[in-house]
Amino acid sequence: MSSIRRDLRLLIRGIRNYLTGRPLCISFEVTYACNARCRHCHLGGPIPGEKRATADEFGRLSRWLQPVVAQISGGEPLLRLDLEEIIRAIRRPNRPPFIVVTTNGALLNRKRYESLRQAGVDEFSLSLDYPDERHDEFRGIPGLFRKIENLVKELTPLDEKAITLSCVLQNDNFREAVSLADLARQWGVRLNFSTYTWMRTDNKNFMISSANLPAFRATIETLRRYKRKYGTIYTSDYVFRQMPKYFEQGEIPHCRAGQRFFIINPDGRLSPCGLIIRHYSSLEELKAFRAENSCGTCYTSIRAGTERPPRYLLFDNLGVTRTKTK
Repeated sequence: MSSIRRDLRLLIRGIRNYLTGRPLCISFEVTYACNARCRHCHLGGPIPGEKRATADEFGRLSRWLQPVVAQISGGEPLLRLDLEEIIRAIRRPNRPPFIVVTTNGALLNRKRYESLRQAGVDEFSLSLDYPDERHDEFRGIPGLFRKIENLVKELTPLDEKAITLSCVLQNDNFREAVSLADLARQWGVRLNFSTYTWMRTDNKNFMISSANLPAFRATIETLRRYKRKYGTIYTSDYVFRQMPKYFEQGEIPHCRAGQRFFIINPDGRLSPCGLIIRHYSSLEELKAFRAENSCGTCYTSIRAGTERPPRYLLFDNLGVTRTKTK
């Protein structure tokens, strides 16, 4: 019964935040340090002297801003040895927010998984770009693919695995998308897709080329059929339809960064997104940014998820949290 009550409260919070212009998702970037060297990302390595907010400060920010979803990210959030404390500070039993930890998985073992689940994590989002060891090269961590595979296989069946694999589709890996879907289904976990953006590295070679757009569209349609058949792909049909438009146009206009979603920097200050980093101390500064923002150059997962029309926001998520809150 408690999971049903929490689902209802998440729904109510979501409707309220949508109607009042409050954020649907806030990403708490608890550190910008990272143990990976991903080819599509500008982060990586330690950050000496990084100013970091405490667990209590992150908890206070969450209670003030009241998101529906709290994404705990970075960098690599598992580098924070006090991550369990941060989760406990943000967590409100049987109430929003729904807490998702995004991680490359290199530091996640069963003991840490169980420790973070006990602290209050509802879901882990594990990055996976290829269905084999090519993932290791792309992320710059030898043995990473097998580590993720062993962890996921070690856990209990689908309805108790609080894991969703997350794949960033780009020019070199989109043909592997169905194989990734098969792998996720074989492992008993869900899979979410998002799109590459060049804004992190200024490298446009990973954007889907015009020559590959017909094949990409066909892949997207295959994934939509796969989703209907097996139910193991999380990505919204609305987001799937937008993906080819994004690569064809090079943008999705009318970004709602700073309203539908924004981030908390490691030091506890606000930023509209992780690609245009600012250090704001008030919501008024975010409002001023929104009034001038004309950027539409990304279609990241956090943006795509929070900018869905209301009916997709509602029906895409009905029942999704039910199995993650036991």
